[in-house]
Amino acid sequence: MKRLVLIGGGHAHMITLSKLESFIEKGYQVTVIQPSDYHYYSGMGPGMLGGTYEPDDIRFETKQQVESKGGRFVKAHASRIDPDKQLVYLAESDETIQYDVLSCNAGSYVPKSIVEGADENVFTAKPIEELYRAKETILRKLNDGPISIAVLGGGPAAVEIAGNIHQLCKRKSLHQPNIRLFSGPRLMSKAPVRVQYLVHKLLVRKGITIIDKGYVERVSDGKITVENDTTYDADIIFPAIGVKPSPLFAASGLDVGPDGGLKVNTFLQSTGQANIFGGGDCIYYADHPLDKVGVYAVRQNLVLYNNLMSALEGKSLEPFSPAGDYLLIYNLGDGEGVLSKWSLTFSGKLAFRMKDYIDRKFIRLFQGS
Repeated sequence: MKRLVLIGGGHAHMITLSKLESFIEKGYQVTVIQPSDYHYYSGMGPGMLGGTYEPDDIRFETKQQVESKGGRFVKAHASRIDPDKQLVYLAESDETIQYDVLSCNAGSYVPKSIVEGADENVFTAKPIEELYRAKETILRKLNDGPISIAVLGGGPAAVEIAGNIHQLCKRKSLHQPNIRLFSGPRLMSKAPVRVQYLVHKLLVRKGITIIDKGYVERVSDGKITVENDTTYDADIIFPAIGVKPSPLFAASGLDVGPDGGLKVNTFLQSTGQANIFGGGDCIYYADHPLDKVGVYAVRQNLVLYNNLMSALEGKSLEPFSPAGDYLLIYNLGDGEGVLSKWSLTFSGKLAFRMKDYIDRKFIRLFQGS
């Protein structure tokens, strides 16, 4: 009996998970390894922080889905892959998981290298569950009076977190925090100039202070030091300085890209191991390096499903095409967003309503599968 093992139940594995019975009906054994019973949709994470959504609104019941279709669910972190013995090692136990075909959707993490020491008031956007814990901490601290909240970073995650903190406190608290966004010299630097302008305008209108005179160098004991040696105090800190692929692949000696992601070819197949595949934030697509955005994981879904089945059956693989431009909508809280695609860019309530509709539709599609 051939064994298919999936590491992670994320966006790139959604179709594979929804069609899990198609593998099992052909006699293949399927195991899914994930550190949580649930997979959270990252695109709705800031909205959960802001109180627009509850956890059940933005998560998939991976464990229930796998087991109901006849697969095995293992709640654990994959710590290492041995490609020669075809084994996956687990962080939580001595058990090893054997595979014939392995697919990795292990996600990414927010680096905290600038944070010195441990601090219970420092929160990252991944894992998404952290944002719910942050929400509860913010509201608890605001019961005692005003506080200062710092968001470190100038990209999409940072601006969405800052905007949704404002929404949370406006809706739920008598006290309003002092929210600072440490963006560095250029807010939303990878976005079109018009998007940069609209995001900046919305955040400033909400009373969020944007610190753009230098990048943050270090964080220690609630103090934030930027390049010009200016120091700021904060009661709660959100590092949102980009994401990096899971360190699993480098630790396993597999082919990786310059960012440490699993290096894959046009078939989403490891360039060094023909029976290992991957998708989402954890891969480095060798032909055309991709941005860390969920749209690519969604586009990889069907190709990954077909190629996993083909690999088990010894059939030809199909190539993945990243396709063209994609729609970007940023949730900046208070029912407002910024939308951008091609030459179309605008902000306001309509942008958020469009994002909310698209996100809820996606969630419903796979929550019921």
